[in-house]
Amino acid sequence: MRLSRRGLLRAGLAGTAATALGGLASGCAVPTGSTGRNMVLWYWSGGLSDTVVKQARSRYGSTVDLQAIQIGGYYRSKLITTMAGRAHLPDIAGLKGEDMASYLPNADQFVDLRTLGAEKYKSQYLSWKWDQGIADDGTMVGFPIDCGPVAHYYQPAVFEKAGLPSEPADVSREIDTWEKFFAAGVQLKKRIPGTYLLTDITSVFTMSVNQGTKQYVDKDRHFIGDQEHIKAAWALAVEAKRRAIVSSIVSGTPDALSAQENGKLPSNLNASWSTSDLKLGVPKTKGRWRVANCPGGPSNIGGSFLAITKACREPEKAFEIITWLLNPANQAQGFVDAGLFPSTPASYGMKKLQEPDPFFGGQNTMDVFGPAAQKIPVAYNSPYDIALGQPVKDEIKNVGVLGKDPDQAWKDAMSKCRRIAQHLGVSF
Repeated sequence: MRLSRRGLLRAGLAGTAATALGGLASGCAVPTGSTGRNMVLWYWSGGLSDTVVKQARSRYGSTVDLQAIQIGGYYRSKLITTMAGRAHLPDIAGLKGEDMASYLPNADQFVDLRTLGAEKYKSQYLSWKWDQGIADDGTMVGFPIDCGPVAHYYQPAVFEKAGLPSEPADVSREIDTWEKFFAAGVQLKKRIPGTYLLTDITSVFTMSVNQGTKQYVDKDRHFIGDQEHIKAAWALAVEAKRRAIVSSIVSGTPDALSAQENGKLPSNLNASWSTSDLKLGVPKTKGRWRVANCPGGPSNIGGSFLAITKACREPEKAFEIITWLLNPANQAQGFVDAGLFPSTPASYGMKKLQEPDPFFGGQNTMDVFGPAAQKIPVAYNSPYDIALGQPVKDEIKNVGVLGKDPDQAWKDAMSKCRRIAQHLGVSF
């Protein structure tokens, strides 16, 4: 199947605008003076460990000139535009986890990793993560890089002042449901006025959806975003707003960082990679954070893959490089360097991941993230989930930020979903 423009649009892969890619080397061309072929790898900043990529270039330098290129801007759009143009394709391409379902319908544009012996590595990786890289016809498109198990980040001193549990084990045990989490938020605000458990309600909605086994579209291309699993997540987010445990601050802004620093936002729900965000965003809070389990159960956000395009003339060598880049030891290094949580459970017990983290008061955060990563619910990811989930996410944000009536917001979300579903050929 040729990767047509029409097919790309229907799969939700086309970017908002084509981006020029002039100057990038064509995959597998022999560079002047090289004793072997070049191998072009595309990824994004923070998508792989810089240390490991550098070591790979040295390790395979006698046979391959590994050109690892960080693509800035709208990575997916640039990759898809290049694939549609069928020129200057990379040999190895990073595929972001949130986009993975959209690549799978075009699996024939990638090398089936099963033909290169991928199955013998399967036992080393989280089974749910492994399965996310496989198309409906069984073709293995993506080899797992990382995942994003969600945790409850909190400041124990603030919790203790509010009369809440403050040790990680106690928070995990005593605030383990959404109801208990909301009650803790009410108590926090009552004991310390002006302090909020949540920055916004979208995190509640997102985590709750990801704690289930369904998303927005099923395998038969039927819209299921109007069913109970989405309604329940919506209701939880609305309840957080009703109980007034949510700030009016926009996530990621200087105001949000300031509120985290002064203890007015002493809690948030986010993925493992947020450890790096906190360390970079609020370095003065070193030692003031801890990590506990996410209320409601394990959830995942993010995590990516490496794939080999059909343009690659040496797929066996490319696969050898991929499996080395993503072995347990190198995945452990990826967590140390870039907060890329390993998809290889063997990494969790390695010494470099068992070190106490001074930023989190000497806590070994792997004790929380590791078990969570191994219990993530398995959900079918449709290539249409992104397009049909966005109106719902937009409207719950309107409820949280703008105070829009929840019932009207739900009706508007469903109306938008109906129009999009009709355009994509999804049954409503």
